[in-house]
Amino acid sequence: MNLSLELMYPLLATVVAYLIGSVSFAVVVSRFMGLADPRSYGSHNPGATNVLRSGSKAAALLTLLLDGVKGWLPVYAVVHGGAAYGLGQGTEAMVALAAFAGHVWPVFFRFQGGKGVATAAGVLFGIEPLLGLATLATWLIVAFFSRYSSLAALASALFAPAYYLLGHRIAWYVDDAVMFSAIVMSAVLVWRHQANISKLIRGEESRIGGQKSVSGSN
Repeated sequence: MNLSLELMYPLLATVVAYLIGSVSFAVVVSRFMGLADPRSYGSHNPGATNVLRSGSKAAALLTLLLDGVKGWLPVYAVVHGGAAYGLGQGTEAMVALAAFAGHVWPVFFRFQGGKGVATAAGVLFGIEPLLGLATLATWLIVAFFSRYSSLAALASALFAPAYYLLGHRIAWYVDDAVMFSAIVMSAVLVWRHQANISKLIRGEESRIGGQKSVSGSN
């Protein structure tokens, strides 16, 4: 493979991952189901938790799944099909960050996106299913006992890089690029939850299922 192709394929994969990540399914699903734009109520965050405040569990679940899939798909494609195009773990790390960045700063929605929890989870499943499962289990456990989605997201963000490091230390190997991408996603997730952290400290954060339904159509 010549040098131009070696550079083109990783760049193309990264751009495609970013564009896929830029599709805000919270907005798309809400429009399709005749619900209010999630950016107009609640936390104004285009994510599954805020869509749940519309009163539609189906819309929230669909948003959650699709936001996860858009993080998983490009990473999975590189991990399982990238070798034929010379795409290694460096590209895997770039694609992971690009898909996540697309959700947080979507080009299709004026760079105003969600916090990235579901997409980050999808990325982790794409990197390694066990890593994704461990992180998802952390979210579920914290959310179940605390009833705070934001606290569960923060715990998952902080534990994800540790899970990756632990798993690869056992295998006597850790990929620096992928580890770096996990740390960056974790840092961005914490940063995006600054307002939630302040509310948690003040005891003002809303609990899962604690908001009234939002009616209306977009």
